[in-house]
Amino acid sequence: MAAIQYVTYQDNRRNGTKLWYGRAVHPTTVDLDQIAERIQQNCSMKKSDVMAVLVEMIETMNYELQNSNKVKLDGLGTFFINLRTKGAVAEDKFNANENVAGFRVKFLAEAKKQNGKFTRTFTNGLHVIKAVGNSKKEENGGE
Repeated sequence: MAAIQYVTYQDNRRNGTKLWYGRAVHPTTVDLDQIAERIQQNCSMKKSDVMAVLVEMIETMNYELQNSNKVKLDGLGTFFINLRTKGAVAEDKFNANENVAGFRVKFLAEAKKQNGKFTRTFTNGLHVIKAVGNSKKEENGGE
């Protein structure tokens, strides 16, 4: 059974609560090549065909997002761009060149209602297990 791994850590801030919390750990990053390989194993397409579709999807999503559109992938979720801005003292004093500090790509997983509760793609039926070890070094993949 698949599970999300976690480590525990204590709130050690000066005025903190000293309570213990859990934090998800991600021991591996799966890249586009590995995803294409997995998809090839699950369908009749060759890996090169899968890669061509995925690379084109990324380029198309980039185009749509940079033209201020949301990109909804049914069964997955919606991607969109948000602005990071600095405040202006009045609306007429807001200037995009001075007040826009950057951009963030946001993702909202698709939600479905089951038994009166909403669940999001990727989180339905998740379980957690304590990760082997419990150090900051292990949590960050040894970096």
